[in-house]
Amino acid sequence: MALLGFEGFQLLDLTGPLEVFSQAARLLKRDDDARPPPYRVIFCAPERGNIRCSSGPGLLCECAWRELPETDTLLVVGGAGITRLCEDGALLEWLRARFQRSRRFGSVCTGAMLLARAGLLDGRRVTTHWQHTAELAQLVPSAHVVPEAIFVQDKGLWTSAGVLAGMDMALAMVAEDWGQPLALEVAQRLVMYLQRTGSVAQRSTALEAQAAAAEGRFRRLADWIMQHLHEDLSVPRLAAKFDMSPRHFARCFREELGVTPAKFIEQLRFDAARQALDEGGASVEEIARRCGFGCAETLRRVFQRRLGMGPSAYRRQAGEGLRGSA
Repeated sequence: MALLGFEGFQLLDLTGPLEVFSQAARLLKRDDDARPPPYRVIFCAPERGNIRCSSGPGLLCECAWRELPETDTLLVVGGAGITRLCEDGALLEWLRARFQRSRRFGSVCTGAMLLARAGLLDGRRVTTHWQHTAELAQLVPSAHVVPEAIFVQDKGLWTSAGVLAGMDMALAMVAEDWGQPLALEVAQRLVMYLQRTGSVAQRSTALEAQAAAAEGRFRRLADWIMQHLHEDLSVPRLAAKFDMSPRHFARCFREELGVTPAKFIEQLRFDAARQALDEGGASVEEIARRCGFGCAETLRRVFQRRLGMGPSAYRRQAGEGLRGSA
């Protein structure tokens, strides 16, 4: 397995997946000391030596990409320095050749731009960091860019959003190679909150609300709502928490967060329902009740309006389309 970096790479794009594979290797060796190393990760770059990341520190690269031995998997990481690499014709030609010989190929964050310039994303389902999805779609018009997904698998081609999403993608690779139990144990070892599926949205409604209201009176409201999605979240009840009249509360809420309380709560409930559908197990009716929609029909109408499909169809697409059958 190889991770391709460069001057100005994003450190966590590389070290995040690296730690996932390292933890998986340790756990597998624990169960069988005689087992050959399940993952040997090579850091390669245009040249050997100290390769500085975008945040300052450098990593020692002992293998230039021209010297890289055959590998099962090759991932291109992202970062500000990717632009210079996109003009390297020899590297692009090398990537095209390696793509044909690798079982698994892909990118983290803006590493997708390099694969695009090499012509490796044509006609594929792909993603990248949400700030660059429009740019990627313009660069490769034939690709199906999935702007919200944290990672996408399309027949051996894996692409992810930025930074921590690379760890989610690496966990999915571990699950593909060695099974879901090992991937979950790795996630626990790394104190990850949960193992996210590829279709989880890149941008968190709750996080954006916290940023918008960082210094305002509603800065903790999103967290409270997330813990009480199944309860009555009407404007009168929320207003009472702040000793405000419903009208004054609604006006202040919209001024501070830029959205009405009703739309904000629906988005949080919708995000929670999507995550529950991704995780599987619970019925649509149970998810609707748990997320505050009341019944499956209400949940179905919201999904139809927002995604053009019902929750059952979404669950099938999340389980198949984003995991490789597209």
